[in-house]
Amino acid sequence: MAIPPPERADVAVPPPEGADIDVPPPEGPPRRPVISLRKITKVYRMGEIEVAALRGVSLDVLPGELVSVMGASGSGKSTMMNILGCLDTPSSGRYLLDGVDVRRLDETILARVRNRKIGFVFQSFNLIPRTSAVANVEMPLAYAGVGARERRARAMAALEEVGLADRAHHLPNELSGGQQQRAAVARAIATNPSLILADEPTGNLDTRSTHEIMDIFARLNQDGRTVVLITHEPEVAELTRRIVRLRDGLVLSDESTAGEHLHASDMGAR
Repeated sequence: MAIPPPERADVAVPPPEGADIDVPPPEGPPRRPVISLRKITKVYRMGEIEVAALRGVSLDVLPGELVSVMGASGSGKSTMMNILGCLDTPSSGRYLLDGVDVRRLDETILARVRNRKIGFVFQSFNLIPRTSAVANVEMPLAYAGVGARERRARAMAALEEVGLADRAHHLPNELSGGQQQRAAVARAIATNPSLILADEPTGNLDTRSTHEIMDIFARLNQDGRTVVLITHEPEVAELTRRIVRLRDGLVLSDESTAGEHLHASDMGAR
C-alpha cells in the first residue's frame, strides 16, 4: 500500500538548536563584464603640448546593461567611446573586451571585432549618400563575407526590426533625420553584435524621433544586447538603467537610475 504524503504543516518547525542551516547557493557564477576598463589614460601630444583626455578611468559594464555616459565638452566621453569601440588605443591602462585584453589583438583581429562584435551608431548617421537604405545596411555584412542573397535577407530583417522596411530602397536624402538614424541602427545590428555603442545618437533629432530611437535601443536591450550610449541630454540618459558621468577625464559619478526602464514616449510628460 502506498504511503500517503505527510499532512501539510501549518507552522514551520525550526531546526534543532546547533543544527546547521542550509544557505541556498548563489545563482550561478558571477557574470564576466563585457567591458572592463582599468586606470585608462589617453594623452594627446601636439608638439610640446600634452592634453590628457582620460586620466585614469576604471569602469565595468555587465552583459545586458543599458548605460549612458554623460559629460560636458572636453570631459573625455568621446575619447572613451573610441577606446571602447577599438577605434583608438589608450596611452596606459588595461581594456578587456569580453575578457580579452585588447592590447594583444593585431589590427586584422580588431577589424573583425569591430565588424562582428560591436555595432556602431553615430550622431551624423554616416550613411553613404548615393546608396539605398538596404544597401547601406548590407555594408558590414559585405565586409564580413556574407553572400549576396543572405546579405539582402539579413539587411531587410534589420530594417524590419527598426520599422523601416517600407523605405528600404530610398536614398538617405529621401529619408527624414529619424529615418536615417533608424537605418543607421539597422546597419549596426545587421551582423548581430552583442554590444551596441552609440555616440550622441539623438543629437540631431527632434523630440519625436528621439522617442523612436530610444524605444529601439530599449527593445534591443530587452533582447539581450548590451547598449552603451553617449548623450548630453539628461532626459535621454534617464531612460537608461545606469548613468556614468565624466568630468575632466575622470568618472565623477556612476549610479543606477530609479525604477525600471521608462518608455521613451514618457519623456514628454516628465
